[in-house]
Amino acid sequence: MRDRVLRGTVVTDGRLLPDSVVAVAGDRIVAVLPAAAYDGPLPPASSSLLLPGLVDVHDHGGAGHGFPDATAAGAAAAVAHHRAHGTTTTVASLVSAPPTVLAERIATLRPLVVAGDLAGVHLEGPFLAAARCGAHDSRAILPGDPALLDELLTKADGSVASVTYAPETAHAADLLAVLATHGVLPSIGHTDADARTTATGIARAGGAPMSATHLFNAMPPMHHRAPGPVAACLAAAARGELVVELVADGVHLSPDTVAAVFDLVGPDRVALVTDAMAAAGMPDGRYHLGTMQVRVDDGVARIPDGPIAGGTACLVDVVRATVRDAGVRLQDAVLAATRTPARLLGLDGEVGSLAPGHRADVLVTDADLRPQQVLRAGLPVTDGGA
Repeated sequence: MRDRVLRGTVVTDGRLLPDSVVAVAGDRIVAVLPAAAYDGPLPPASSSLLLPGLVDVHDHGGAGHGFPDATAAGAAAAVAHHRAHGTTTTVASLVSAPPTVLAERIATLRPLVVAGDLAGVHLEGPFLAAARCGAHDSRAILPGDPALLDELLTKADGSVASVTYAPETAHAADLLAVLATHGVLPSIGHTDADARTTATGIARAGGAPMSATHLFNAMPPMHHRAPGPVAACLAAAARGELVVELVADGVHLSPDTVAAVFDLVGPDRVALVTDAMAAAGMPDGRYHLGTMQVRVDDGVARIPDGPIAGGTACLVDVVRATVRDAGVRLQDAVLAATRTPARLLGLDGEVGSLAPGHRADVLVTDADLRPQQVLRAGLPVTDGGA
C-alpha cells in the first residue's frame, strides 16, 4: 500500500524529471516515475518541485539555540527548525573549546545521534591555526594532540562524524591516522598553510573521503604567487580527492566565486552548507557562538568589530541563492545539497536521493524554492519536528 503520492517536477541526482511522482510507503520511497506511467490514483498536476531532503554537514544551530552551548532540548529545537525548512539530515557542529567542554557537548548531543535526529557531531577544532581562528575563541585552540583526539572520539562512541583541523598543526599525520581508526571524516580548514603543505595533508588521506571546511573562509586568499590552501583544495576536488564545502548564502562568498567553483569541480565535489548558528530563524540581535559574543545585523552574524561568525540561513535558502544569484543550474545546486554531502557522510543509499528504497525524506517547494511541505521518513514535518 502506498501511503502518499507526491506530484511535480522531481529534482534528484543531477536530473530534472518533469511531471513525475514520488510514491511513499511507510518510511521508504517505493517509486519515482513519470506521472503518465503511474498505475494508481494521481494527484493533480503541480508546478511544485520535489527535492530530496537536504543534508547539511556543517550547522552550529538555529531557533535561538547553538549546538556548542545548548541544552539537549535546545539542540532538539535547533534540529527541528532546520528540519521544518527541508534539512532532514543535520550534522551538529561544535567550535573550539577546552577538551572537558568538548566531551560534555558530545555527551549532550550523543542521544540525538543515537535517536537518529542528528547524523553526527562535527568537531570544528580545536586543532586549528590561531592566525585563522575566525569566530573561534583563540584561547581554546590547541596544537595537534593525537592522544587527546583519540580520547574524545573513544568517549564519543561513534557519534562524531567529522573533525576540522589545520594541516600544518602539530602531528597532523597522526591526527589523520586517529580519524581513520575511528572512521571519522577529516576536514581541512581554519588553516594558514601554503599550497604544498595542504596538498601533502590531502595526499596523506590516500583517497579516503575528505572535505575542506567552508572553502575560502578562514584561510588565506589565493594569490598567483602564493596559491595557498584554496588552490590545493580546488585541485584535489577536481581530481576527485576532496569535497569542498561552500557557504553560498550571499554573505560568506561572492556569487561569482560560487559559480566558478561549480564550473571548476562540478556539483559532485561541492557540499553546500549553512554554517548556521543560533540566530538562524531569529531576529537581529545579540547571540553566542560558544563563548564568543555575536551581533546579528540585517541577518549577518559577526563578532563585534570582527569576522563573520557563522550563518543565519537554512540550507534551502543557500540552494536558492546558489541558483538565483550564482546562476548554478537547479539540478546541480540540489545535488550539492543532497547526494554529495550524503555520500561524504557515507549515507548514500539511505538519504540524499529520491529513489526506491531510500528513506522517504522529501522537500516540496514552489518554483522559487520556498518550502511547501517536508516529509522525513514518510511523516510530515512541522516547526515542532516530525
